[in-house]
Amino acid sequence: MPHYSGPLLTRSLAESLAAARASGSASWTGSLDLGLSTGSVLLGGDSWHWRNRHYPYPDRLKERTIYYWDGQDFSAVSHFSGSLIKLVPTEWGAPTFEIDGIKMLPTSQVSPFDDARRKVALVEPRGKTVLDTCGGLGYFAACCLEAGAARIRSFEKNADVLWLRTLNPWSPDADAVANGGRLELTQADVTKSIGGIESATVDAVLHDPPRFGIAGELYSGAFYEELARVLNRGGRLFHYTGSPNKLSSGRDLPREVSNRLEQAGFNTRLALDGVLATRR
Repeated sequence: MPHYSGPLLTRSLAESLAAARASGSASWTGSLDLGLSTGSVLLGGDSWHWRNRHYPYPDRLKERTIYYWDGQDFSAVSHFSGSLIKLVPTEWGAPTFEIDGIKMLPTSQVSPFDDARRKVALVEPRGKTVLDTCGGLGYFAACCLEAGAARIRSFEKNADVLWLRTLNPWSPDADAVANGGRLELTQADVTKSIGGIESATVDAVLHDPPRFGIAGELYSGAFYEELARVLNRGGRLFHYTGSPNKLSSGRDLPREVSNRLEQAGFNTRLALDGVLATRR
């Protein structure tokens, strides 16, 4: 799917545009791509002009929502097809996303993009073939591209999440010339597709599954054995687990994951908010 290149608005941005017009300013300067760049907008009485197009001043935008121009109006970047999936702005620029109100990426203390960069660095992707099991918004893949990975094979089964990626300027475009064909993005369930990957053809793995209660198959010993099969000896895997409270949940998920990975052929240690494993 082609990536969107029009303006992205939040409630605060719309209010800023309206305030600049009300003050009599002829232009407004700011970011219309969630902080990736800054540019100027020409302000008119009934519309504003950006990149050779006129847009109306929107009203009644909701908080914690990102809007895109659908050709007729500014629409929320959200879809409902069994679950409500939406792109959510953050103070860091790079957005997160939610499924039925559950935040899928950390944002309270760090940018979700910078958080991805720290985790990607653990597997040292430069020059490597990387398997990105649960692509999400593509921040792992973007950081692998940034770090000089030779190839990234990324899987994401949710069509609505893939649609969010086309509207998020922080999400990498697999078809962008600048990426040199290094990113291969496939809509598929990785637990079913991994069987088609040849053994010992991957140098590093990034595994950021949904919560255990939603996708327990992505935490199974059988899947970990498949990860061990496709990964070269000495290859690294970072497995996000989060940091559930053992006192309230009654379980130590990072330790459970470590034990299963050890049984599948990895050496492991806890790192950041997950497990770093090395294929024996």
